[in-house]
Amino acid sequence: MLVTNDDGVGAPGIRALAGALVRAGHEVSVIAPAQDCSGFSAALGPLHVTGKIDFERATIAGIDAPVYAVAGPPALCVFAACLGGFGEPPEMVVSGINLGANTGRAILHSGTVGAALTGLNFACPGLAVSQVVGDPQEWETAAAIAAALVARASAWPDDVVLNVNVPNGPLEGLAGVVPAVLEGGGTVRSALIEREAGVLEWHLPDRRPEPREGTDNHWLALGYATVTPIRGPGAASAPVHELAAVVSDAVASAEQLSA
Repeated sequence: MLVTNDDGVGAPGIRALAGALVRAGHEVSVIAPAQDCSGFSAALGPLHVTGKIDFERATIAGIDAPVYAVAGPPALCVFAACLGGFGEPPEMVVSGINLGANTGRAILHSGTVGAALTGLNFACPGLAVSQVVGDPQEWETAAAIAAALVARASAWPDDVVLNVNVPNGPLEGLAGVVPAVLEGGGTVRSALIEREAGVLEWHLPDRRPEPREGTDNHWLALGYATVTPIRGPGAASAPVHELAAVVSDAVASAEQLSA
């Protein structure tokens, strides 16, 4: 089992997650970015240019498992592992625990989710785990939920990654675990304002709209952990023959204009 995240190999979230999986009896390898790569989605970096993936062995206190720090984003870690770069390819990818919820359509930009979806491209089931920010951060709550879901992996659909978001608090205070759909706008509704030439400043609004009932943000706000199955990229179910005809017409028109 491959454990990764986008906060870097030394992040407390990955230590809690790997520790919970090791204690549950799983064979774990930790392969994660050497530094914070938040927001990298499923990017691989300039691999096509360099042809190299730099890494070094590392350790995580209290974790009895091989640890590798990779000079690249989390999707690159999964990509290399699934190609056998660190031994036998993993049977599962567990990504997290991300500091902060990954909800709504903004998950498109999440390195935590992108890593799990990269594994899915290799037919490797995956779990992306994130937790709401708090003080203190109760990492063990999200880790326990992740381990419980992994124990039931045989019941997962084969063609999805489970995106899991957990409130911050003790496990006994959790309202429950529920299935949820993605919030349409994600957790962030923001504005970009040009402050000076060449610089855009990002602002979050003081008041955000109430989340739609049944969405991941809605349930999180009520103290529930959420599980949302998501699929990776694939061909859309569009009428291919009609699209081909449109393209042919466009090409013919372009040829006429250039004649």
